Amino acid sequence: MSDGPEPSPPAPWLSIVGIGEDGLDGLAAAPRQLVSDAELVVGGARHLAMLPADHPAERMGWKSPLSETVADIRAAAGRRVCVLATGDPMSYGIGVTLGRVFGHAALSVHPVAGAFALAAARLGWPLEEVTRLTLHGRPLSLLSLHLQPGARLLILSEDGDTPARVADALRVAGWGPSAMTVLSHLGGAAESRVEGTAEGWTHDRQPDLNTIAVALSPAPGTSWQPRVPGLPDAVFRHDGQLTKREVRAATLAALAPAPGALLWDVGAGCGSVAIEWMRAGGRAVAIERSAERRTLIAENAARLGTPTLAIRAGEAPGALDDPAGGDERPDAIFIGGGLTTPGLVAACRAALAPDGRLVANAVTLEGEAALTALHREQGGEMSRIAVSHLVPVGPYHGWRPLMPVTQYHWTKPHA
Repeated sequence: MSDGPEPSPPAPWLSIVGIGEDGLDGLAAAPRQLVSDAELVVGGARHLAMLPADHPAERMGWKSPLSETVADIRAAAGRRVCVLATGDPMSYGIGVTLGRVFGHAALSVHPVAGAFALAAARLGWPLEEVTRLTLHGRPLSLLSLHLQPGARLLILSEDGDTPARVADALRVAGWGPSAMTVLSHLGGAAESRVEGTAEGWTHDRQPDLNTIAVALSPAPGTSWQPRVPGLPDAVFRHDGQLTKREVRAATLAALAPAPGALLWDVGAGCGSVAIEWMRAGGRAVAIERSAERRTLIAENAARLGTPTLAIRAGEAPGALDDPAGGDERPDAIFIGGGLTTPGLVAACRAALAPDGRLVANAVTLEGEAALTALHREQGGEMSRIAVSHLVPVGPYHGWRPLMPVTQYHWTKPHA
């Protein structure tokens, strides 16, 4: 029985107000009042310049690194703090970062129509059918993940040179016929629009505040890769240490990628499993002792649209200590080799989050014996994958078998 009413949650102390090209005049009454009442206003130079000259609040610009400003905001807890952002603060905006740091309960977020919504409105594109991404502070190679016929992209630019860089990247990759539209200063008096194709892009440098719309169309003969697991072996650079296509597809199915889930790829080889996991929406750490193979992993990740793949040098099980630079436990672990290494499997099982999945593949009798013993002691599932490829045999054809793979799959109990 309760002794009294439950205490009310603390009121948000950190306001994040989105501002469009129409400035403070475009704000509704409530967010405008938050700006007026603020004791500390944080924002970029463009946003701070919108404040009236007689506004009494302390003004703070963004510092580099951003963590310094976050620390200053933390120190101001208890004051009326207002952060000014562009458009929707929760769409690749500062609201995402501050929410992770302070928790959503501390925030009061007030968006206005952002670049994605405004661009979709100008183009007549249903927003739910569009892939949205940003190249602000991110590598251009992220585009590779999204190159599929008929796809439509809305891209937040880094600066005025980004549209030309995107056009060049599309042309080189074989997507020159793709239609491009660059929309600048959306929602303001200076709004502008230029159009063309990637292969015919000759426009001058655009305003820094621009959004790129791309309707993807490949040139004849251009190959493209799906997001589902099982990419052709030929798309990976490797030295022979490669989980073959059919086995890789079965391995990813057992690992069960989920949006944002974390995979440790132990003994990653050329990184094929970690890369396909990320292409399916997850995050991954590739752990590999060979410097040459780590170079291959980085090259494959950049070419296949997963440049944010974390690559860690080391040999398991020792390298399993803090492989991601934090205390986050993996949702899945893949062991592609080294099953006879003392302590490796036990360390992986211990590291997994509850309900996490461990998948291990073996091609040698010794590795298979280790998996058989593990199955006998811990349970789980085992299967054998045997694949044959059709090859010429003189003037005829025949089946050439690959080495069979024994696969072990175990889910960690929640208790």
